[in-house]
Amino acid sequence: MKVQLSINGERRTADVEPRKTLLDCLREDFGLTGSHTGCEHGVCGACTILLDGEPVRACLIFAVQADGYEITTIEGVAPAPGELSVIQDAFCETHGMQCGYCTPGMVLTATALLRDNPQPTRKEIVEAISGNICRCTGYGQIVEAIALAAERLAHANAPQRAKP
Repeated sequence: MKVQLSINGERRTADVEPRKTLLDCLREDFGLTGSHTGCEHGVCGACTILLDGEPVRACLIFAVQADGYEITTIEGVAPAPGELSVIQDAFCETHGMQCGYCTPGMVLTATALLRDNPQPTRKEIVEAISGNICRCTGYGQIVEAIALAAERLAHANAPQRAKP
């Protein structure tokens, strides 16, 4: 079947079998390998993408089901090539990733959280990422990264003080 997908703001077309998952389509047909294959049962969150802005497991959706939706992958969150988003930068600064396998899913989950709740509490951050498994960090740095990103985003449009 031919599918037309809107991925990271760009219309893309592929011929896929009806049973092909969106995750496999993104990785194999479009070369977007930032979303990772983990459990393939929707439990670990390594394959998390944003579908119309909501975090979903790409391993649980068929590519043909995604037709007509806006898909955002980790490759689409940076403001420009070679740059990092505020959230990605916060993950780097706080060492919110170690092996990096869960990081794309965590960043996309955090992106949706901070869009809907710009000043989440620690409890709200923990709840938001509870569907994403990390085997390396113990989650402390991930929570710290999301809190730091929230703080930076809150001050992003603050007026600058004049220098004396």
